[in-house]
Amino acid sequence: MEELELYLSDADDRMKKAVKHVEAELAKLRAGKAHPSMLEGIKVDYYGSMMPINQVANVNTPDPKCIVIIPWEKNMLSIIEKAIKDSNLGLNPIKEADLIRLSLPPLTEERRKVFVKQAHNEAENGKVAIRSIRKETNEELRKLMKDGISEDAVKKAETDVQHLTDRYTKSVDDLLVLKEKDLMTV
Repeated sequence: MEELELYLSDADDRMKKAVKHVEAELAKLRAGKAHPSMLEGIKVDYYGSMMPINQVANVNTPDPKCIVIIPWEKNMLSIIEKAIKDSNLGLNPIKEADLIRLSLPPLTEERRKVFVKQAHNEAENGKVAIRSIRKETNEELRKLMKDGISEDAVKKAETDVQHLTDRYTKSVDDLLVLKEKDLMTV
């Protein structure tokens, strides 16, 4: 019976991580408001190591339409500027004396719909991951039945896994609804 609890606990942890991943991916989609997390996926070459921008510079949002990046070393200005231009975020960095300013243009209705579509894709990827975890866990539980654990105990554990799946799938749906509302708010 302890083995069943371990499998359930593992499935719970993995599904939680899948939801956290979806949450992080949705945070990267901009909703017309500047946020430092928008730059999380961008890495820069820092003395031979690829580092996230926030590990080589201060990233601030002085107002809702602007991100200011102040590198800790002045020679990183051009490297950060190039990385932002090369990313597909559609941002145009403006290099000033010792900082980079990113002004976020207002989102058009068309661009908002593109972001909503991306949000739906991220949510669906999260739900697929959760269902995959359910499938793997159920397969492991069935193997335990062959090893002598009662069929009733395994069936109850499978039901518990389904409840976890339903709960975490609903969490992803809730995140998507919030993000969609955020994206479509002008």
